[in-house]
Amino acid sequence: MRKFSLSALLLTFVAAAAVAQSASKPAPTLKSILLSQLKSTHNEQDWFVPASKSVVGLTAQQAAWKEGNNTNHSISQLVQHLVFWNRQQLARWKGEKPAAFSGKNDETFGNNLDQAAWEKAVKDLDAVLTDMEKWVESADDASFQKQADNVAHVSAHNAYHTGQIVYIRKQEGSWDTEKGVK
Repeated sequence: MRKFSLSALLLTFVAAAAVAQSASKPAPTLKSILLSQLKSTHNEQDWFVPASKSVVGLTAQQAAWKEGNNTNHSISQLVQHLVFWNRQQLARWKGEKPAAFSGKNDETFGNNLDQAAWEKAVKDLDAVLTDMEKWVESADDASFQKQADNVAHVSAHNAYHTGQIVYIRKQEGSWDTEKGVK
């Protein structure tokens, strides 16, 4: 009988601790999960390098580099593509008319940039990603629910192209392995 009482007491204690721990941290919501994904693809390093860290320290010349084959995109072109599509999506989320688009995705990659335009593109990428996070944080439930699937796709798209940027930097020799995932 004593063994049973001790076991029951121990089980009760473990269960109470688990309930107390879960009560102190709110359950994740769709909004909190998708916001976390946006942040991890923007500037909060988690499982992979975020966009903001993938372009740190690059010159316009480094950002324009392509390995031999001119059909590949440069980092500069990838950043312009991300800025374009993230702005398009953010405008839709806000119920605004997106910028004119010919329908030819190749045009969204732009050309290589001089140093001032490159620095502006990097700032533009940070700004649009910040604005997307702010929109998700402040969106009412109905507006957010209409865009939730799209928010998930934006995060995947950003992660995909950020991976390309890191890969290109490794090929080029401009990647600092200390900035990678530990």
